[in-house]
Amino acid sequence: MSVDEDETRQRLKAAVHYAVGRMCQRMTEDHRRDFSRQVVAAIAETTFRQCDIFAKDLEAFARHAKRSTVSSEDVKLVARRSTALSIYIQNKSEELNQEQRDLKKKNTGKRRSRDTEESRE
Repeated sequence: MSVDEDETRQRLKAAVHYAVGRMCQRMTEDHRRDFSRQVVAAIAETTFRQCDIFAKDLEAFARHAKRSTVSSEDVKLVARRSTALSIYIQNKSEELNQEQRDLKKKNTGKRRSRDTEESRE
């Protein structure tokens, strides 16, 4: 691993630790449950390692399909072992697809009205 890669990895790890710490802090405020520093660190490390596994799996799935880009189908495949995560990702995927369809309709409508205006002139 190069120095740049190691530095990036450490920055990502710190960001995950910070985010986990903030979530634990919110849980403490909302539910009056305290988290020790060791517990926060363990959750952050576990989260980071799982993300690393997900990233490697996603790269492998894309490579296997002879693609250089990870697709939403790859993400769904990674989440298949966790029912809750799989459902969440499926719902988000459907939301994004609907937003894209709505944008296309909107842009198509603008294009049609522009074409109509140009044909009147």
